[in-house]
Amino acid sequence: MRVILAEDSALLREGLVRLLEDEGHEVLAAVGDGRALVEAVEAREPDAVVVDVRMPPTHTDEGLRAALEIRSRRPRVKVLVLSQYVEKTYATELMSGDIDGVGYLLKDRVAQVGDFLDALERVGAGGTAFDPEVVRQLLARTSHADPLTRLTAREREVLELMAQGLTNASIAQTLHVSQSAVEKHVNALFDKLSLSHTSGYSRRVLAVLRYLGS
Repeated sequence: MRVILAEDSALLREGLVRLLEDEGHEVLAAVGDGRALVEAVEAREPDAVVVDVRMPPTHTDEGLRAALEIRSRRPRVKVLVLSQYVEKTYATELMSGDIDGVGYLLKDRVAQVGDFLDALERVGAGGTAFDPEVVRQLLARTSHADPLTRLTAREREVLELMAQGLTNASIAQTLHVSQSAVEKHVNALFDKLSLSHTSGYSRRVLAVLRYLGS
């Protein structure tokens, strides 16, 4: 995979470069701020970018704003956010568009290097990779939204796991229930979100967008 990194910590940036290259990925550029990331993407056209949230000059949300600009200009470029923070406003915007090829991991919660590499591979292949804590915080921000309030606790659990990119089989394994039980919960939440008769779009994606959207 052809990757561009954006991380303001030189030590972590160089560590990520070596890690990705050791795994056979091609690191096209490694930059330290959001503007440099956008320029590098325009010049090199990578398959994916790995970007921190807080970078110069203000160390607030430059990385996420750069990610949104990249997704707008180059929709085929996959984006994996790797940060210590959940920046809710721009994170919700990023995850309320086309979430195929989008991920958001928290640095402190990546327990194994393999978890990061697996997430990058999944995002690079057009899937999703969302840390459960990111999903939880965004849900807390949007929990006022009707009709999500109509979902049962179990249906919300299933939807949360769907938002993390899990299949029905993986959700069943995580919740220690049968796959048929998960399918019943999925169909029930589709009904409650008025997605039962939606055609032309993925109901699963639309449900996740309802979940993450404001």
